[in-house]
Amino acid sequence: MTARDDVAARATAGFQRVYASPPAGRWAAPGRVNLIGEHTDYNDGFVLPFALPLRTVVAAAPAAEDRWQVWSELTGETVSFGTAEVTATGSGTPGPVTGWAAYVAAVVWALREAGHRVPGARLAVASDVPLGAGLSSSAALEAAVLAALVDLGGLDLPAEQQPRLAQRAENGYVGAPTGIMDQSAVIRCHAGHALFLDCRTEQVEHIPFELEPAGLAVLVIDSQAPHRHADGEYAARRASCERAAKQLGVTALRDVPAEQLDDALARLTDDETRRRVRHVVTENQRVLDTVALLRAERVRQIGPLLTASHTSMRDDFAITVPEIDTAVEAALAAGALGARMTGGGFGGCVLALVEAAQADQVAAAVTAAYAERAFTPPTHTTA
Repeated sequence: MTARDDVAARATAGFQRVYASPPAGRWAAPGRVNLIGEHTDYNDGFVLPFALPLRTVVAAAPAAEDRWQVWSELTGETVSFGTAEVTATGSGTPGPVTGWAAYVAAVVWALREAGHRVPGARLAVASDVPLGAGLSSSAALEAAVLAALVDLGGLDLPAEQQPRLAQRAENGYVGAPTGIMDQSAVIRCHAGHALFLDCRTEQVEHIPFELEPAGLAVLVIDSQAPHRHADGEYAARRASCERAAKQLGVTALRDVPAEQLDDALARLTDDETRRRVRHVVTENQRVLDTVALLRAERVRQIGPLLTASHTSMRDDFAITVPEIDTAVEAALAAGALGARMTGGGFGGCVLALVEAAQADQVAAAVTAAYAERAFTPPTHTTA
């Protein structure tokens, strides 16, 4: 049995154990890694994520009334809620269902807010997407639940419209001020490709990203320093970018061209804001440069762009932590072609572009660097 089959089997077994009947079907969504383009999504910019071979599976069946029950293998608990819990909440104000189940209630809430007649349902969730690692475990849960409810209810919601609704769920009910990238990645990515997403227009292009023929791999290192998207630091970075855009008289920082960056920085009033703007503008350009290299089949040459992205996140956006910086430095010293933090920051994962034959060597070097600093040992997977 493959790992993928095992997750689906666990979801089915959990459903049958909790509800004493088989599910009507199973729906899945993958975790994701963002190759490059961090904190550009809510600035109407560009991102380049790709799907991981890790996924969240929801086994589900319709219920006779407007009530939703969901069981998770993570906690072993079953949470139940009705229409009262998903009827009214202010934008960005957390709803009454909390914890992991909030992401399920959020999807029901967002569908109802959009005018859909959401079927009552019983659900069971299993996943091998690590929590709190920056691999979009919450977006994978939202997307799998959304797919299940759309199919069970026969709802008219095309795939290209689903990321925006899932984002609305997380922003408006969970209260996390995330952009559109995570939901787009877990819903719209294709195997063997990175998803080049324009976060303003939501236009996508599937960019070939086949590493095996080039003898390369992406090593994804879980720093074991968990990050939380809904914390105040993420919201503070977003607010800073919005204030800067207002000062510069643009809709979003995406509207500041890289060649006009120096002029824009001179118009800002404090150094911290200048650093935040410099990261976003240069990161957008790095995404465009990475896409150009991948289109030209020059994947080995994206490494320096990945490393420059990390430096910008560390020095200008100030969202890395010691474990993350240690992992990047150790990976580069061990021969990685490029390495960077991926995800919202303050913990999570590092990705390193490596020679496939050296992946274990690079991972061992990171583990050794952690041991020298008495950090919790990291874990890794190869994508």
